[in-house]
Amino acid sequence: MSKKDTNEEEIIRDEENVNEQENMEQDEESSNDAPTEELTDLEKKEIEYKELHDKYIRLFSEFDNFRKRTAKEKLELSLNAGGDVMKQIIPTLDDFDRAIANNENAEDINSVKEGFTLIHHKLTQTLTAKGLKAMESLGEAFDVNKHEALTQIPAPSEDLKGKVVDVIEKGYLLNDKVLRFAKVVVGQ
Repeated sequence: MSKKDTNEEEIIRDEENVNEQENMEQDEESSNDAPTEELTDLEKKEIEYKELHDKYIRLFSEFDNFRKRTAKEKLELSLNAGGDVMKQIIPTLDDFDRAIANNENAEDINSVKEGFTLIHHKLTQTLTAKGLKAMESLGEAFDVNKHEALTQIPAPSEDLKGKVVDVIEKGYLLNDKVLRFAKVVVGQ
């Protein structure tokens, strides 16, 4: 036999061996079909579990980040909440500075009084525009939700019993909610 023939025979034998191995593998696979289906179902469930777990972890992380971001925004909002009001009060503060500087050289007391009245009016308008309103308490019936009684005195007249006789410190409302209770004297 020639070398060529022996090589061909070896190639044919190798192919037969490979075919036999493939056949054996197929036989093993076909004999193990039931357990592989169970494994694939189990593997499918594991994959599904991993995907759901991953979604859960991501969602939890997103929620935690949202919660932290919201808390940070609330803190910043509360720290900067008065900024708008302060910006509108600064010009009034500037007016006070100019009034003080002018008062050093002013000889006319009426112009000084008029200047302070104008500044007071400007400040009152600015705060009123932001929702601040002074309470009118004098002569009204005493209300514990709006007034703080500092003392009681005998009522000067019968119709002033249980009513506010004097206001020591004005009360203020901010958007119709009590910001500061009025300190009053009540007639008894």
